[in-house]
Amino acid sequence: MARPRKVSDDELLQATARAIGRYGPQFTLAHVAAEAVVATGTAAARIGSKRDLLRWMASTAAAGMLAEVAAAAEAAADPTDAVRAATVSGIEGIDDPGTAMNHLAQLGSELADPELRAEIAAMWNAYRLALEDLIAKADLPGAPPPAEAARLLAALVHGTQVLWAVEPRGALRDELLAHVDTVLGTWRAPR
Repeated sequence: MARPRKVSDDELLQATARAIGRYGPQFTLAHVAAEAVVATGTAAARIGSKRDLLRWMASTAAAGMLAEVAAAAEAAADPTDAVRAATVSGIEGIDDPGTAMNHLAQLGSELADPELRAEIAAMWNAYRLALEDLIAKADLPGAPPPAEAARLLAALVHGTQVLWAVEPRGALRDELLAHVDTVLGTWRAPR
C-alpha cells in the first residue's frame, strides 16, 4: 500500500515560493523542506533536484496566475475594474521589498536557463492574453487595440514590480494601481 503524502503538491510549491522569497537563488531543497515542514529527504525524494523543482514550478505557474487573474476579474464591479484588478492579482507574497528582491534575483538566474526562460515567456504571454481578453470587454474608447493595450499594461505591471523591488516606495499594490489608474484614466476618454 502506498504511503500517504506528507505534503500536497500545492503546499510544496507554496513552500518553494516562500523559500525563494527568503533566500533568493541561494535557496536549497533543505530550505523548501523546512518551509513545508517535512524532512529534507522526503522533499528530495519527491522533487529530485533544485532544477527539477524550478521546472515543475515554472510549468505550473501559468495556471495558478491565470486562476488569480480570473478570480480578481470576476470579483470586479465592471469590465474596466476587472482590468484594474487583474493587474494587481498575484502580488501577495512579493509585496515585501526583501522578498521581491529575492524573487527578482531568482528570476534573473532562471532567465539564464533556456528551458526555464521558455516557461517564463509562456506564463507572461498567458498573462498578456488574459489582459487582452479583459481589455476587449472594457469600456476604454481611448485605448489602442486590445492586443497592443495588453502588451503595454503587462509591461507596465512587470516594470513597476522590478522598479519597486529595486527602490520601494510605499506599498507595491498602491504603486501598481497608481500607474495603472493613470493609463486607464487616459484610455477611458475617447480619442
